[in-house]
Amino acid sequence: MPHESQEPRLPTARGAVSAAVMEYLRGAGPLPHPEDIEDAPVYGDDLQLALYVCYELHYRGFADVSAELEWDPDLLRTRAALEHRYLSALRADTPVHESVDDALAQILVEPVDGTGVSHHLRDKGELWQLREYAAQRSLYHLKEADPHAWVLPRLWGRAKAGMAAVEFDEYGGGRPDRVHARLFADLMTDLDLDTTYGHYLDAACAELLVTVNLMSLFGLHRSLRGALVGHFAAVEITSSPGSRRLAEAMRRTGAGPAAEFFYDEHVEADAVHEQVVRQEVIGGLLEEEPHLAPDVTFGIDATEFVEGRLGARLLDDWNAGRSSLRTPLTSELSGIPGASWGTRAP
Repeated sequence: MPHESQEPRLPTARGAVSAAVMEYLRGAGPLPHPEDIEDAPVYGDDLQLALYVCYELHYRGFADVSAELEWDPDLLRTRAALEHRYLSALRADTPVHESVDDALAQILVEPVDGTGVSHHLRDKGELWQLREYAAQRSLYHLKEADPHAWVLPRLWGRAKAGMAAVEFDEYGGGRPDRVHARLFADLMTDLDLDTTYGHYLDAACAELLVTVNLMSLFGLHRSLRGALVGHFAAVEITSSPGSRRLAEAMRRTGAGPAAEFFYDEHVEADAVHEQVVRQEVIGGLLEEEPHLAPDVTFGIDATEFVEGRLGARLLDDWNAGRSSLRTPLTSELSGIPGASWGTRAP
């Protein structure tokens, strides 16, 4: 198995826009035409993969792609055009609360008759569904906390101190074996999944790319620092109860001790993080920059919007007995009937 830290290979294109971006990175062709970017469905495979590839240059990059292209002016102009379409769509489509308190109140209350992905996996999820969930989420969890670290230089005072404290925990509190990305790789090993960084990019659905791209979009723009803080709050506040359900799902299906431990760890850690994020990060930011309150609200609500789209996609596929992945997992652990493996169209 390849080493987990190596640079991934460029993925397979999903349309004209992503194909042109990757040909440019290979030095084999021009960047996409503006009209192609305008015509691509904003939440679709092609535009979201192109944006993901542009963002990944700021993380680990890709094998056989020059690191110098991270700051290529022409590529940055293309990324800006992709981002403009994405951010404009998010602002138009996200139902936004009137205040930060209202947005927080919605996610602080657990619905009595929960019907989300973690409820499904806890109550009746099968091992093949847990494996698919982990494969999809690996695009974030193998770089867990990295998109949020971009905001640290853009904060100060209480907000910076609180954010740094939470990030320190995410990175294992100084212990490499407790870095959350490492713990997720251990979970993947229990589930007989490949832990190579970016391995499941070709398999991931567009709705998953939308969620990961949201973090990078907010994290890489100082003007969106309030939205990043809102996004981070939404993640941390909803993580503890969701992780408890996922830990129960891992135990019920016999996924393995590392799979259980990853979510058990998040139940405890994120319950503490929730308080720090609400009181110190959000409180400190709005004390210094109260004009960012609408951005924090937007970040919370946009996170709920894109996560809701992903959850609907996963449950729609699983309830129909089919894979949520663009290409199926191959393993003796799959457990899904062969007739249900048909690849879903982008």
